[in-house]
Amino acid sequence: MLQSLPVLSFLQPAGWADSLQEKSGFGQNSTAVYELRVYHVYDGKLEDLLRRFREHTTRLFEKHGIKNIAYWTPTDEPLKGKTLVYILAHPNRDAATANWQAFRDDPEWQSVRDKSEANGKLVEKIESTFLVLTDFSPRQP
Repeated sequence: MLQSLPVLSFLQPAGWADSLQEKSGFGQNSTAVYELRVYHVYDGKLEDLLRRFREHTTRLFEKHGIKNIAYWTPTDEPLKGKTLVYILAHPNRDAATANWQAFRDDPEWQSVRDKSEANGKLVEKIESTFLVLTDFSPRQP
């Protein structure tokens, strides 16, 4: 999957780590983890999913300590029109587990999800990969 996403090579993740520690209260002694998520969407449901993220999900992530880094939709087949790719950040792996549980338990999220899926589920499959920065990741100026 990562080979089909060359845009990831243009990211400057080391700068994100610095930014996370400075701006988001991520402790200096913690090892920030990044989460690459890929949503494979049912036919015709991508716009509904993007609307849900745009209007609700990104804000609810932040509410629960999940840092939004970037979101993409592929431009080439076979992923075009049916895939959402994004990266989140958490202070550490334990925080990620707690953040996700708090998000899933949030009544506002449950209501948003249920309303957006009134005409059927949006996401067929979710892939999640946790990542840590390498010691040679480039730094932003």
